[in-house]
Amino acid sequence: MADAPASAAWNEPTSDLPLRWGAYRTRLLGGLLLIVAGGLAVAGGSPTSPFANFLLAAGTATHVAGWSVLPSAGWRRVWAMVPSTLAMWFLLTGPGWLGILVLPALGWLLVRHRPLVSYLTVALVLAAAFVAARLFGESYSGMLPALGIVGGSLVVSAWAARLVHAARARVRRGRKPTNPQA
Repeated sequence: MADAPASAAWNEPTSDLPLRWGAYRTRLLGGLLLIVAGGLAVAGGSPTSPFANFLLAAGTATHVAGWSVLPSAGWRRVWAMVPSTLAMWFLLTGPGWLGILVLPALGWLLVRHRPLVSYLTVALVLAAAFVAARLFGESYSGMLPALGIVGGSLVVSAWAARLVHAARARVRRGRKPTNPQA
């Protein structure tokens, strides 16, 4: 049996999962959209707004629905959903709590079946949260621009984790099995 060539394309592990309903790409993009929209509705709404209760309820439901539809093992989605939803609620306290966005970042890596070494990429999120908290202070008025900065770091962290995962898979695929009897 011939080994796969080292240049073979890497495949997302979650794309090989059998789905009970829907298409992989639709569920991935739809879930991501719902997670972000729900999180923004919860964290981006002013706590003093007359629509705050509606935004909190609708945003929470949307956020949870997003985690629920992502293609992944069910237990992974639950383990990501609960801390991520709590993190969205903690963001109501202002930019000083942006570091808690590490929880949804870790959840994303768990749901996407990333290897442990790729979890180091969440350091980017922590660094961006630290910078944003210093730039915008504790005032809730700076929450949306601060969320933009940390949101950008979430995207960079997720892509970096994907690159780490793909590189790790290529290295493992390129290794020849050793024969202990030789």
